[in-house]
Amino acid sequence: MRGLRRGSALRAGTWALGVAVVASYAAPARAGGLYFSDRGVRPLGRGGAFVAGADDLGAIWYNPAGIVDAGSSVLVDAAWLNFTSDYTNQTQVIDASGTVTTVTAPTTHGSTPFLPIPTIVGGWAVNDKLELAIGAFAPYTAIASYPEDAASRYSLVSLNGSALVITGIWAAYKPVEWLRFGAGFEALVGTFSSSVVFNANPADRLVGAPEAPQYDALSQLNVGPIFAPSGNAGLTIVPDPHVRIGLSGQLPFVISAPASINVRLPSSPLFDSAAQDGNDATVKFTLPGILRAGVEVRPITALRVELTYVRELWSEQQSIQIIPSNVYIDGVTGFPQHFKVSPITIPRNYMDSSSVRLGGEISFVIGGYQEDIRAGISYDESAVPSAYLAPLTVDLNKITPSIGGSLHIGKNWRFDAVYAHVFGFSTTVNPAIASVPLINPVQGNPTQTQAINGGTYSARADVLGVGLNYKF
Repeated sequence: MRGLRRGSALRAGTWALGVAVVASYAAPARAGGLYFSDRGVRPLGRGGAFVAGADDLGAIWYNPAGIVDAGSSVLVDAAWLNFTSDYTNQTQVIDASGTVTTVTAPTTHGSTPFLPIPTIVGGWAVNDKLELAIGAFAPYTAIASYPEDAASRYSLVSLNGSALVITGIWAAYKPVEWLRFGAGFEALVGTFSSSVVFNANPADRLVGAPEAPQYDALSQLNVGPIFAPSGNAGLTIVPDPHVRIGLSGQLPFVISAPASINVRLPSSPLFDSAAQDGNDATVKFTLPGILRAGVEVRPITALRVELTYVRELWSEQQSIQIIPSNVYIDGVTGFPQHFKVSPITIPRNYMDSSSVRLGGEISFVIGGYQEDIRAGISYDESAVPSAYLAPLTVDLNKITPSIGGSLHIGKNWRFDAVYAHVFGFSTTVNPAIASVPLINPVQGNPTQTQAINGGTYSARADVLGVGLNYKF
């Protein structure tokens, strides 16, 4: 049965891997919330309303047309997403006789470690019409951890150890004063790690009750190297000195990455003689495109206010494919001696989602130093249907107010800071409609697989960030 627990854990673990990669990096996602907050110290201070008004190197994410206004400069910032969540699991258990029982578990608390999330970008103004930029940044993602013995363990224990960034090169051109356009080539690169618990107990109670701890197998998933190319482009129109209109789009990221898994075998003596043969797999899924549109007004030179709409095409992601490569389970009692693990398709059924952002900034001079004050607010609609919400992807409808500011020293230095709080709307997933399955290839009879994501979810986050911009 040792192979059962490894092979079974491989399937469950690889499934969790694919889902967790999506949660950890939803590259173009803002309204979808798989990033739990918008990114960039200055843009977040404006509530994420930074499409029409993008005019420094933070534009590489929001609207690359704005790069041409940045001048030769370097932008470095970092933010800490202090994410916490609460999950009260409810599971509908159906036994071999068809009897349905709803079980409520104690509330589970999730949190993140202190992990500054960086942006590093350099820009070179070739002339007053053309600018090039190169940089790297990471998404504002909740790298959450949950107790290993909690009800959330079949969806997620920890994402610690993940290291994913977007790198790219961009160019922006201003042929005339009223028009700017830009584009970039990007790639998602890095590795991903996830810990998840798989329960290797037959669903029809052949050898014990569901979710019995003695059948738990802690799986450590490692994915990489990841290389997923993509690109973005944007346009800024200035019909009047007091008005700017911005449009931008992000292409999808198509992920196809190798994966491996190491498993701590279940404590049940039924697994003592089993062994896993092979541990390689491939994970495939698509991260969707995104569209942004914004209008910024500047009633006076010192005041800027922008309204932005974001649409994310998450309906492109309907499933995750897990393809084991010659993975077998040997020595499992009651199963073929050399049991091959089959490909797995995990249903996601995500929806397109929208968000609206309103924010701005005002500049003034005190004691010979220019200072900026920013504020903004955003409403983000979840891309995850209620039936597919899980601890791994706690994506809720949410409101995020933010404040920020800058201190300019001389003509070269600008120091930035931001604080934002994310208010997530609590959501209850009726266990009768919960659709994230407990993956278990070791089933005594073909009974209905129980769902693991029913219950009540709440989440919140504080974002603290600092940065600097230096103009040459």
